[in-house]
Amino acid sequence: METVLLVLSIMCFIIGLVGCVVPALPGVPFAYAGLLLAHLSGYVCFSLTFLIGWGAAAVVLMVLDYVVPAWGTRKFGGTRWGVWGSTLGLIVGLFFSWPGIVLGPFIGAFAFELLQGAGSEQAFRAAFGSLIGLLLGTVLKLVCCGAMLFSCLKQLL
Repeated sequence: METVLLVLSIMCFIIGLVGCVVPALPGVPFAYAGLLLAHLSGYVCFSLTFLIGWGAAAVVLMVLDYVVPAWGTRKFGGTRWGVWGSTLGLIVGLFFSWPGIVLGPFIGAFAFELLQGAGSEQAFRAAFGSLIGLLLGTVLKLVCCGAMLFSCLKQLL
């Protein structure tokens, strides 16, 4: 049974890493499931504090995944309109797979800034901020999943 749990753990980690860049898969929760399965297998042993801490980090990163593109829009000079456009673009983009996830916040922020009356240069800057925010969120997810995987590998090897 321990070996089965370890194999499932490895599969969850693989899905988790892929899920950091593929929108249909929630990467961080899969990686956390891999961490829990590895712990339950008996091959690795983590403290309760460690498991709770990574669980909290997984929840925070799931929320940040939707907040960071809007934050990037605001940071690059976007107005509330641009932030709403970025958020709405992200939601609509979810229905169009990877290109929609990348382009949705960008197009939404750009269009809403233009509707608000901003010039095309300011609208582009706000849209670029949403893209930077999206990339930052992806990097954060990859680092988190990689750290969870490293924690398991460190004890296994």
